[in-house]
Amino acid sequence: MALEVPYRSIPDMFLRRVAASPDREAFAHPNADDSAPVWLTWETVGQRAKAIAAGLRGLGVGHEDRVAILANTRLEWVLADLGILCAGAATTTVYPTTEPEDATYIVADSGSRVLIAENPTQAGKMAGAVPAGLTHVVLIDGTPDPAATPPQLSLADLEDRGAQALAAEPDLVDKIVAEIEPDHLATLIYTSGTTGRPKGVELLHRGWCWEAVAQAELGLLREEDLQYLWLPLSHSFGKTLLCGVIHVGLPTYVDGRVDKLVELLSVVRPTLMCGAPRVYEKVYNKSVTTAQSAGGAKAKIFAWAVRTGKEKVALEQAGKPVPGSLQLRYRIAEKLVFSKLQARLGGRIRVLVSGAAPLSKEIGEFFAAANLPISEGYGLTETSAGNFVNRAEAIRIGTVGQAMGDLECKIDSDGEVLLRGAPVMRGYHNLPAETAAAFTEDGYFRTGDIGELDADGYLKITDRKKDLVKTSGGKYIAPSHIEGVFKALCPYTSQAVVIGQARNYCTMLVTLDPDAITAWAAGGPLAGRPYTEIVTSAEAAAMVDDYVKQLNAKLNRWETVKKVTILPRDLTIEDGEMTPSLKIKRRGVETNFAAEIDKMYEGTLAEL
Repeated sequence: MALEVPYRSIPDMFLRRVAASPDREAFAHPNADDSAPVWLTWETVGQRAKAIAAGLRGLGVGHEDRVAILANTRLEWVLADLGILCAGAATTTVYPTTEPEDATYIVADSGSRVLIAENPTQAGKMAGAVPAGLTHVVLIDGTPDPAATPPQLSLADLEDRGAQALAAEPDLVDKIVAEIEPDHLATLIYTSGTTGRPKGVELLHRGWCWEAVAQAELGLLREEDLQYLWLPLSHSFGKTLLCGVIHVGLPTYVDGRVDKLVELLSVVRPTLMCGAPRVYEKVYNKSVTTAQSAGGAKAKIFAWAVRTGKEKVALEQAGKPVPGSLQLRYRIAEKLVFSKLQARLGGRIRVLVSGAAPLSKEIGEFFAAANLPISEGYGLTETSAGNFVNRAEAIRIGTVGQAMGDLECKIDSDGEVLLRGAPVMRGYHNLPAETAAAFTEDGYFRTGDIGELDADGYLKITDRKKDLVKTSGGKYIAPSHIEGVFKALCPYTSQAVVIGQARNYCTMLVTLDPDAITAWAAGGPLAGRPYTEIVTSAEAAAMVDDYVKQLNAKLNRWETVKKVTILPRDLTIEDGEMTPSLKIKRRGVETNFAAEIDKMYEGTLAEL
């Protein structure tokens, strides 16, 4: 059945939201000392977005022109994006961690006329080779340089100019919005990719509006919710949530400071939070290692509570009734153990959503056991991020749920997941050959993911098509499966990367979580030692080796990990080892740690 989308564009949806609930809380930002959110009403957000739109028109920005945003997730990112769209233009998103060369390339390739940068440092990324089409730079923070080329102004200046234009022509923005069509360009998001230059994904108003309605239809977002939005707004996951917020009208706290997330959850007390698996892995690691380090009765009670919770979850997943005796045990487990974890997340969580990378089944089971079920979802930048998701009331752990809205999905003969529908991109910007290669003859987008659909339409992603490892013995191995099992077994893990392509056995690179491994070392001979010294110690190697033995006991013989290297530092975005959405870039890892990998395979020819 076709999904009914009543909007022509994001600005159409936005202005209708402002008119419908002008006095309701819309978006918040942190106050000076992080003690409370500062809320803006929809009316205020509407006024500021319109002022930015009119200001951009005054800078010569026209219909479907591109305006780039180079900033962290913050309230001004939202206002700038809405202002760009209300000006009839399209937003080019640039991650704040992007190196100057790539940032300049994205602004130039997109044809962006204006850059809205967080501060002079971010604006300075254009200094090496200013893109030819760039006419102005707008600074969110910091003082504009009067001698800069292209000319600079502050976001406050831009809003003031726009407010003056609107005073002279009050219906300026309304007239512009009336001309925006569903098939007009709304967003250019550049995929980080694993090799070569990033590719610009052209996403249309039609797809984003579809996303907004589809999220509401399945109950993912509700008007009475309070969302904590910390995800990168440069990424499609954050952008699709913004669209849902506008359609539903739920209040959203916007703060991209990930280092403040755990601390501020108890201040903001959200009912809804979406994140990448790494966030949930860190919560899991902290819970398990805290219980283990406490020892004695506390550790035993924690282990009993988790077993009790998982027993209850297993029955629920199988569609079987939970006996009264188990319900009673679970209530005790929740009071003694799980209530503390719930309180750490603010005490009001209704739904957690995971996306952007695979979530380990074991970690999904742990959160469900704690009565904090995670609705895992699936999507790609090229398909506007939201394609499949588990409904909160019908979660199947280990799957990414059912298709959203009227999205069409089929599995190709080689197992590749194919998608067709409104949220799928128009194409890659200025890359007709790559666009053509991304689609089947009947218009399905090739996701590059391998998956299975069950009889009820639940999708299980088994691996990336290009990440499947074929050993020299001819066996195919799914690295992400092995990595996920290991992360769930070893609560000290930050990242795990399985190696094995064209090799005669599998090995693994492991990085250890700084907080978890420091707690593990406390009270022993490594207490107080630097991170590098702890992770390269014989004690850490022995600990990891024990978990690898547990891992291998769960794997087929040809999947087992023969050797492991603990790396002296964690993987980073800056070193090209992870994407900004926290997916591992395998090629970057294998290049940067080639010596460590080669060492694990030394002498293998002699062993054959």
